Amino acid sequence: MSVKVLDSFALIAYFRDEPGAETMEDILVSAGKKDIPLLMSDVNYAEVKYSILRKDGAAAWGEAAKVLEGLPIEFHSTTHALADSAADFKARFKLSLADAFAVALAKEKRSELITGDPEFKPLEKEIKIHWLK
Repeated sequence: MSVKVLDSFALIAYFRDEPGAETMEDILVSAGKKDIPLLMSDVNYAEVKYSILRKDGAAAWGEAAKVLEGLPIEFHSTTHALADSAADFKARFKLSLADAFAVALAKEKRSELITGDPEFKPLEKEIKIHWLK
């Protein structure tokens, strides 16, 4: 298993038991067993947090935050280089800023991006995408 990058869509699906949650669980278990953490930008982490807080409330976020501590996910802070790359992707494609950071991190790490968000479809020639179903 090579290093993979998570989009917020993937983690939100996991926490809400939405389509793709079972696949995400398999990916998380595999990453833990192989001691190869999944990567996520802090910007995408913020998107997960605000989404759960807004739609599910503070108690749901508190539970999710506890679960997150035990998951094999390594969070990456933004750098100027990553921000430049994200800005370039946002300028060329119709993406949210958080999605642009996920793409930039996947590109920087030469990794596959795990998502189910159709917004990434036009980027299939730029990065490898693992589609959640």
